[in-house]
This record gives sequence, C-alpha cells and structure tokens, in this order.
Amino acid sequence: AVFDELRRATRGGPADYSGISYARINATDGVFWPCPSPDHEGTPRLFADTFPTENGRAHFHAVSHRSIAEEPTAAYPLLLTTGRLLAQYQSGTQTRRTRALNDLAEAPLVEIHPATAAGLGLSSGDRVTLSTRRGAARFIVKTTATIREDTVFVPFHWGGEQSANNLTSSILDPTSKLPEFKVCATRTDLIRDSDAD
Repeated sequence: AVFDELRRATRGGPADYSGISYARINATDGVFWPCPSPDHEGTPRLFADTFPTENGRAHFHAVSHRSIAEEPTAAYPLLLTTGRLLAQYQSGTQTRRTRALNDLAEAPLVEIHPATAAGLGLSSGDRVTLSTRRGAARFIVKTTATIREDTVFVPFHWGGEQSANNLTSSILDPTSKLPEFKVCATRTDLIRDSDAD
C-alpha cells in the first residue's frame, strides 16, 4: 500500500516510480527510476545525453577553496576524520545486534599510518585516547598504510567512551550551513596500564 502510494505520488515527477511494481522488480532484478509507465524500461543512467537545464547542458560553477576551520597545531598535530564501517554501516543501532556483523567489527579502531604510529611510539593493538578541543574518546590502534600520515580515522557507530561524535567539530559551512563533522585537529595519547581505569 505504501509503495503504491509512492507510485501515485511520484507520477510525472523527476523521480517517477509509477511504472515500477514489486513484480517487475522481482522479474528483472531491479528497475531504475524514473520509470513513468509499466512498459518503460526504466532509466539506468540519468543525464546520459542531456541535463535538466534550459539548454540541456550541464552547468559548472567555480568555487574558491576554503581551508578547514581547525588546522593542526602543536597541541593537536593530526587530522581526525570519521566515517562508516561496512559491517556497522549506519548508526550501529541495528547492526551491532547481529552477531555475524559484530564479529567483523566488534569495536572501533583508530586507523593510523605505520610511520605516524612509530613516531608516536604506538603499535597495532595499543589503547589510545584521541583528544580534540571538544572531548576525548578511547580506541584501539590499527596501523594501516592506506591512510595519510597526517590523518587518523575512527568510525562513528559507537557511543560512550568510544564515541567519535564527542570529538568532531560543529562549525558550519558558510554557504551550505552543514557542520564540518568530517575533519578536525586531534592528538593521540597512549593509555598505559596504570591509566586504564
């Protein structure tokens, strides 16, 4: 009933679902929108020949680069970026209840380049505190050459003392008004056994 309402509501619009049905989806292993009628093949690639502009051509706009709001300093020498893990794709509110997925990623790891880790006296498996101007969180180190030497990565699916969201910046982009969640300055400190609790 909800899908039929979606089909009716989108009829004639840019994302027209009116020609899509569950039977077609099952029979063809998927149908791409827009699909304005049951005999339409669907649209696997939008804008292959034209764009929805007055002359049918794409319009590009040059913009000036603006640096990040929070550059690294002596106190916070690394860049922190956050993101998703495949096994915990969205917030973790669903996937962390699934044993098979939890076995793939049961805890958040901070990814650090081996050269950076060596410079900080860290090794894979060490426990560290990441600190920013807003707070701190604890992670286990995973060294990987797939990350830049000036950057560390942590997933944002966990809460509590492993919450990457306690670290990120909420400074807004002046045009889009989106917060700059994806990058901020951080430092990494080894948690020694005497500091653990």
